[in-house]
Amino acid sequence: MIKAVPIDRVRPGMWFHRLGGSGYHHAFVKNGFLLEARDIELLAQGGIEELLIDTTKGLDVEEAPAVAPGPVSPPPDELAPPPEPAPAAVAPPPAETVPPPAAPPAAPLEPRTSMDLEMQRARQIREEARAQVVALFNDARLGRAIQPEAVMPLVEQVNDSVARHPDALLSVLRLKTHDEYTYLHSVAVCALMVALGRRLGLPEAQVRDAGAAGMLHDIGKAAMPLSVLNKPGALTDEEFRIMKSHPERGFEMLKQAGTASEAVLDVALHHHEKFDGTGYPHRLQGEDIALMARMGAVCDVYDAITSNRPYKRAWGPAESLQRMISWKGHFDERVLKAFIRSVGIYPVGALVRLESDRLAVVLEQGEGSLLTPRVRVFFNARKREPVFIKDLDLSAPDCGDRIVGLESAEKWNFPNLDRLWQAQ
Repeated sequence: MIKAVPIDRVRPGMWFHRLGGSGYHHAFVKNGFLLEARDIELLAQGGIEELLIDTTKGLDVEEAPAVAPGPVSPPPDELAPPPEPAPAAVAPPPAETVPPPAAPPAAPLEPRTSMDLEMQRARQIREEARAQVVALFNDARLGRAIQPEAVMPLVEQVNDSVARHPDALLSVLRLKTHDEYTYLHSVAVCALMVALGRRLGLPEAQVRDAGAAGMLHDIGKAAMPLSVLNKPGALTDEEFRIMKSHPERGFEMLKQAGTASEAVLDVALHHHEKFDGTGYPHRLQGEDIALMARMGAVCDVYDAITSNRPYKRAWGPAESLQRMISWKGHFDERVLKAFIRSVGIYPVGALVRLESDRLAVVLEQGEGSLLTPRVRVFFNARKREPVFIKDLDLSAPDCGDRIVGLESAEKWNFPNLDRLWQAQ
């Protein structure tokens, strides 16, 4: 039997059917699973007021123990559940690898700045970073010794920007041309690693180490033949075999430098390992893969599939998250959930449909809830015609509208959607 239950009466052991209300977020929560305490806390923190439960698969309201759930304070590395049935619980990594769940996220270095201001800074960081990474790869390609510590000033700039406003730099770095991909991918993974490290509550020193690992994770590609690295079409089996050697080549370069941290070395070597043991180069499985490498795997894939490549058009940010969630066994589920929380359920640039039947593009994450970002309305979906552009803060009490689902920019033939959100 399906029952609607207020969030304050939901208890562990109930079977989640879907979110209550007419605007449930089907894109990320569509199949049932058995609720755990951390799921309930995260849903409550996300502003969910009601759930539908299935009493034939889990506890009924009357059967659930009437124990107060306590203050809403989810672990820093969790997020609302993915759309597929929840897998068996993942045991946390060893205590020396992951901070205790109670550890708060790293404190911002500065008060949060406006999106407009940080976008200007982010664009400047992007150009400076591109030039530095091009020089780094050219040195490596010419056989010059790599100096891992040389990237730290750039990592500090990235860390400071993410601390001031996490959306700006992550959004700017998602946009790259085919020619820029190899270099800006390294900067983007650096920024994503920093944001994820902060979401996981890592100490500042480890956050910076995560950023350096992201910046240098693909340095081994400097040893790849340019004909293979820049090939516009699909690789042959032999070319793919060559490309699969880049983690080991990068590890060797960084090891020879003698100053790279263990995290930087490990991410360079193992960012293509998969949680189910089907990755490369060593087919490591589960928590045999170090936390930083598990983080690197998520950040590397997300930036790759949200970037235009010579042989593949980019997927939208929200669609990319959906696909990553569906790839069972590819990622550590706990790290992936934390990653989604760091970039947002509705990332900047996502196309969403509002309850009013208007289409909007996401401009900025809300500070209070992942479900109520700031959006730019520009199209009437029912009438299929443009409307006067208007920005809405969906968290405002008088807004009167909300997101009811995701839409495909390709389906609606909006090829220039990125221009719309960039005009902050």
